[in-house]
Amino acid sequence: MKKAHCLYALLLLFMPPLSSQVNAWEQVVEQFRKDYEKLDLMPLRIAYVDNLGGIKEMVELQQQRQVFEHLRQELQPFDYQQLSEKQQIEYRLLQHHLLLNEVRIPLEEQWRALNLDTIPTARLAYLPNGKAWYTYFLQQWVDPSATPEALFDFGLSEIEKVQAKIKAIEQKSGMDSLAFQQYIQSDAFFYHQVDEVQQALEAYSARMTQRLPDYFPGMAEIPKLKIQRGQIERLAQVPGFYSDNTLYYNFFDRPFNKRQITWLYLHEALPGHHYEISYSRSHRVSPLQSLFNNPAYSEGWAAYVEEIGWEIGAYDTIYDELGKWEWDLIRSVRVPLDIGLNYYAWSDEQALAFWQKYISGQDDIGLREIARMKRWPCQVITYKYGADQLLRWKAQLEKQPGFDLKQFHEQVLQYGPLPFSILEPLLLKHLD
Repeated sequence: MKKAHCLYALLLLFMPPLSSQVNAWEQVVEQFRKDYEKLDLMPLRIAYVDNLGGIKEMVELQQQRQVFEHLRQELQPFDYQQLSEKQQIEYRLLQHHLLLNEVRIPLEEQWRALNLDTIPTARLAYLPNGKAWYTYFLQQWVDPSATPEALFDFGLSEIEKVQAKIKAIEQKSGMDSLAFQQYIQSDAFFYHQVDEVQQALEAYSARMTQRLPDYFPGMAEIPKLKIQRGQIERLAQVPGFYSDNTLYYNFFDRPFNKRQITWLYLHEALPGHHYEISYSRSHRVSPLQSLFNNPAYSEGWAAYVEEIGWEIGAYDTIYDELGKWEWDLIRSVRVPLDIGLNYYAWSDEQALAFWQKYISGQDDIGLREIARMKRWPCQVITYKYGADQLLRWKAQLEKQPGFDLKQFHEQVLQYGPLPFSILEPLLLKHLD
């Protein structure tokens, strides 16, 4: 027995203690964070011209290569399965950005070698290596697993889904198509005074503030929302936006569609952007996670909460829901449209024809959206992609005994704005 005890003591002597493994991991993460900050990389910008304009010189790109190659070597000794959940998240986050930067750096080196005097501004498809650039930006905005071809088909399927939802509401109304269209365009569905819009949003906010704590955690800690009329006329074609604890609605020279009240509030305010952003701030993320931005998470969440409107008591009538689907049709059309313009090099005429195939009488919005997508490729896809991811996970987890919607939302939100490919295994790890 004494000999066995001696052998066990020797094993313990040469086995790295758990605390040293934890310390080794923390040292790798902290060193990478310091090295990454020294690189002074420009965050992902919404306009592709700004991203290309921020490309570093060749010598700095080489320094970036060295930092990421060093990180890859530092990660190799670690056994993913032996890491804690927090460390596993950090590990996958580092691997995620290793992959993105392995795509980015060669593209930027090729761009530098071209030595162009100006950046072409027509659209990404017209750039040298335009398809590769679009695929990279799509991975940045959405996920490394995303491909233009698959998302083009996804967009077409979403258009069909939304059209079916609108048709179902028309049938519920008991009217034929012509009467239904005449009714929803009647004066009864429009506000003509700014005070009417303000009062409608405030009244709706008061109702939702009472309902939402049953479905979303931490509502009592969310800062008070302000509701104000927007003053930026160049944004007049969108119903509203969110900024700094405030829901801004746009009321300028046109009547305000009452069907926009519900989805606009859900998306921009509670439980959309105002709630999700405030919740994330109150739940501290790691210093490593705070280095990176994941845009599909926030827009995906805000679009998702519109989708579950009936479940959370947000839609009082079928026309509240109709407003959501009317705007969601625009979001759905934008998915293949963005890919068509920036990946398949569609002309403006081809793009407008695609828009008109699914949306009539709104060419002014179509032209605005086409111009937007040419400047800001991939951004519009985040809404539909993110919402679809959350709905798929919810559908999978709903099959489990004891599923609770509020608990699901807490699980989604507790990790902060992670890339979806990292969030998915965290949510689905207990599936049978």
